[in-house]
Amino acid sequence: MWTGDNSADWSHLKITIPMCLSVALAGMSFCGADVGGFFKTPDSELIVRWYQLGAFQPFFRAHSHIDTKRREPWLYDEQTLMLIREVLRKRYSYLPYWYTLFYEHETTGAPVMRPLWAEFPSELATFTIDDEHLIGNALLVHPVTDSGASSVNVYFPGPDTWWYSVDTYQKYVGGTNIQIPVNMRSIPVYQRGGTIIPKKERIRRSSVLSFDDPYTLIVALDKNNSAAGTLYIDDGESFEYRSGKYLYLSLQFDGKTLSSSFIDHTQYPTKSWLERVIIVGWQTSVSQAQVTSKSVGKMTVETIYKKATQTLVIRKPAVSMTEEWTIKLQ
Repeated sequence: MWTGDNSADWSHLKITIPMCLSVALAGMSFCGADVGGFFKTPDSELIVRWYQLGAFQPFFRAHSHIDTKRREPWLYDEQTLMLIREVLRKRYSYLPYWYTLFYEHETTGAPVMRPLWAEFPSELATFTIDDEHLIGNALLVHPVTDSGASSVNVYFPGPDTWWYSVDTYQKYVGGTNIQIPVNMRSIPVYQRGGTIIPKKERIRRSSVLSFDDPYTLIVALDKNNSAAGTLYIDDGESFEYRSGKYLYLSLQFDGKTLSSSFIDHTQYPTKSWLERVIIVGWQTSVSQAQVTSKSVGKMTVETIYKKATQTLVIRKPAVSMTEEWTIKLQ
């Protein structure tokens, strides 16, 4: 669903968030606006900000009236093209998370794009916020919707919740308003502590070419040093999933061991495997981890601790997504 014939104006960019939240709560999660505006001609700043916002809405499409000036990204200056390319790559990297959310939307009705109060219903401060939104329960997005902005005021919900910048891994504590500096590259997006998000980070020319690419798991720790998430995989095009040809996985981290287990005992022969795990909010150095699965048996893999960002990277566990496995820190 698109939000109607909008215009290349900052006011129309700003209104797309509450509009999509409204229709999502009405049961129509596949919502987005015409990126760039249907009428008029967006300048470089507006087109970049619109791509950045659109990349974090379910329906993501650049579209315009036949009589408007052409606005393909490569027709703008080199800097604008680079910024749009960056956000397109970010959008594509999160496709496994989007796909999982849409499966869960079909099975449970939970909206993909959510207002803050949907996850924090007892927090009065979230009730009137309509300039930021959640994607599922794990990503908080505050797009830049004002021309010439040098900062945005982000509200981080949940007094006992931690939020991590997806770019720098800086941690913010919930229940606070923070003035976040921004530049033209900035898309203020934060992962909620206690969640695990599946991504595919190899750069491809289309989503089809990334179909069998390996996964990266972003494990964002909460105050209990734990996290959880899900991953859904099928053929991406047919209705065979209704006959049980899919994988639906539970991902759990308990402070020492990361595990993948089947939620539904179904089968789908994906070639995808696990390339990398990034644990965010980790505070001690760990030299290695032990991977256990039916196909690899037990295998020791390298880990890299980055103190500056408090991240622990587990390199190439190489387990198949078709089987259950564990990765235990040592």
